[in-house]
Amino acid sequence: MLLIFLIIWVGVKINFVFHPVAVMFQTLFIPILLSGTLYYLMRPLVQFLSRRKVPRSAAILIIYLLIVCLFTLLIIYVAPIIKKQFVELGESMPHLVQTAVQRGYELADNESFNQFLESFGLDFNTLQDKATEYADVAVKLVSTNITALFGFVANLVLLAVVIPFVLYYFLKDGEKMSGGFLKVVPVKNQALARKLLSEMDQTIATYVRGQITVAVCVGILLLIGYLIIGIDYAVLLALAAMLTNVIPYIGAFIAAVPAVLVASVDSPMMIVKVLVVTLVAQQIEGNLISPQIMGKQLEIHPLTIILLLLVAGTLVGPLGLLLAVPIYAIVKIIVVQIYRFIKLRTEAEPDLADEPPI
Repeated sequence: MLLIFLIIWVGVKINFVFHPVAVMFQTLFIPILLSGTLYYLMRPLVQFLSRRKVPRSAAILIIYLLIVCLFTLLIIYVAPIIKKQFVELGESMPHLVQTAVQRGYELADNESFNQFLESFGLDFNTLQDKATEYADVAVKLVSTNITALFGFVANLVLLAVVIPFVLYYFLKDGEKMSGGFLKVVPVKNQALARKLLSEMDQTIATYVRGQITVAVCVGILLLIGYLIIGIDYAVLLALAAMLTNVIPYIGAFIAAVPAVLVASVDSPMMIVKVLVVTLVAQQIEGNLISPQIMGKQLEIHPLTIILLLLVAGTLVGPLGLLLAVPIYAIVKIIVVQIYRFIKLRTEAEPDLADEPPI
């Protein structure tokens, strides 16, 4: 173990040794991550068709065709609504900002609100200065990264071309990968390795399918609620909520922020309505949807998940929020299974020692 750390330390000091590895990792990580996510979503459909004597390659192509049809319908019927709301939001942004500032000054004149802030050692002027500071940072960040933004769009186009090919081979040969890995494992440890791979595969599949299904359900619930209360930009807000709800627990609070900001421009009553809709949607998700879809297969305490997300978000950023829980679940499986394996061998050794010599 010490030798491994020494090799890594020397490699870090000699940049040209690890630089190609880092470039390769950065290049392949996102395509493999997205392809792996889609693999776990689409694998049950491929297996369903394969069990009905449909050749695996043909099953994958049929699913690709269905996805293309689905995206075509979304582009025809949903994309115009999203585009319209984006345009409306862009046109009304100055008015929204002006109204939000006016609401802020109205709150500043409210004695109860000021007392509430003072109880936390804050005041309105401090909050205003901080908000202005963060806004300036955001504007500078966007203005100085226009080139990076175009590069991001170009990468998205590249991913849209590369991922279908990577995903095709994942779906076609993914189940053979574990067999290839087991060939390099010593025979005496293959049973443990096989069990580890099976549990890891099941955990990742449960997490990926569960989180995405839950996020879609929450997005639909919020869309229905937003349409009922009549808030502006309901489709955009519901779409943003669906994307952020992929992050467990914290995603719900992130999703509420833009909805509350839009509602604050309308009226205080609209804020109350948005909070009620968010609360109802989260209660339905927490008590009805998640238990049915996720079950208790991950066996991770909610407090542990929240702490994981806080640490991973601080260290890695948004990507850490997405990967913290599944990585922790996988590490937990490996540690538990190795501990059981060592315990079984330790208990078996005294029995062997008691046997008389031949």
